[in-house]
Amino acid sequence: MKQIIKKCGCFFFMIAFSLLLQATPSCIIKQEFIFQDAPFASCHAATLTQTDSGALLCAWFGGTNEGANDVAIWLSVLNQEWSCPKKIALEKDIPSWNPVLFTMPNKEVILFYRAGRNPQQWSSLLKRSYDEGQSWTEAQMLPAGVIGPVKNKPLLLADGTLLCGSSIESWKLWGCWVDITSDAGHTWSKSTPINVNSQLFGIIQPTLFLTKDGVIKLLARSYQIGHICSAESYDGGKTWSAAQPIDLPNPNSGIDAVRLIDDRVALVYNHSKEDRFPLNVAISNDEGKTWEMKLVLEENPGEYSYPSIIQTKDEKIHIVYTWNRKKIKHVVVDPSLL
Repeated sequence: MKQIIKKCGCFFFMIAFSLLLQATPSCIIKQEFIFQDAPFASCHAATLTQTDSGALLCAWFGGTNEGANDVAIWLSVLNQEWSCPKKIALEKDIPSWNPVLFTMPNKEVILFYRAGRNPQQWSSLLKRSYDEGQSWTEAQMLPAGVIGPVKNKPLLLADGTLLCGSSIESWKLWGCWVDITSDAGHTWSKSTPINVNSQLFGIIQPTLFLTKDGVIKLLARSYQIGHICSAESYDGGKTWSAAQPIDLPNPNSGIDAVRLIDDRVALVYNHSKEDRFPLNVAISNDEGKTWEMKLVLEENPGEYSYPSIIQTKDEKIHIVYTWNRKKIKHVVVDPSLL
């Protein structure tokens, strides 16, 4: 009897293992939660950067719930494993929002984030780290009217200029533009507004990438349009074409993109006009003109949203995103298998 149970147990284990292999696409190297237990009930809006030494920093906002006074910016560091979440920014009696991490060529790491009662009333701040996230300077306010990178990582140009996709969520109408800094956030200028033709409603939270010909392209979340929208700049991000809807859907949720070392562009987005599931990865082989869906990261009902995507020095793709507002999930992808 014991032998039968043992054989049956082995048989069912092999079936389960086989199903697991089938369920996990071969291009996924690793998938994990950044933390199991945390001193907050809700979390959202993760951001990711790689430091000069190769460590990964991930930040997000977390607290009782979005918009609560105890919502702070939290950080975890990946060397061999993810460190316990550490609070790195909190404004007194005011919620924090939408952190964005970026590593400068001089090894400095900049944390941009927002603070305010709601997105209509928030202001932007930044902190700097000179030791790869171990310690941070005091917060500095960005100038009035400057939001900086509102959700997604900046685009670094060859001359050191940072282009920061920016936007505002005013009553009924949204506005989008690019905030520009040539001195790592000490002084700022603005691009022209980026509007959608024949649409009263606008776009927010743009993600930027550079084409081989030097054209800067923008992809953005839309409001009541139902599609991701795209615009182009031919003068280093100062002026922009009107934004146009592309073929990929958008359920009024954040997206992120990165140009890969092989010149393809990878985009993480929700392939839906209504829900924040599924969460997908699409690839463009023609610099954003057309897209092919290559990978489903999450397909079950739930909220899988606000992705952040980077390509690290070993050429692997790293993606982090909100997992049902309870955890932040980290997925590592082999781009050669996409």
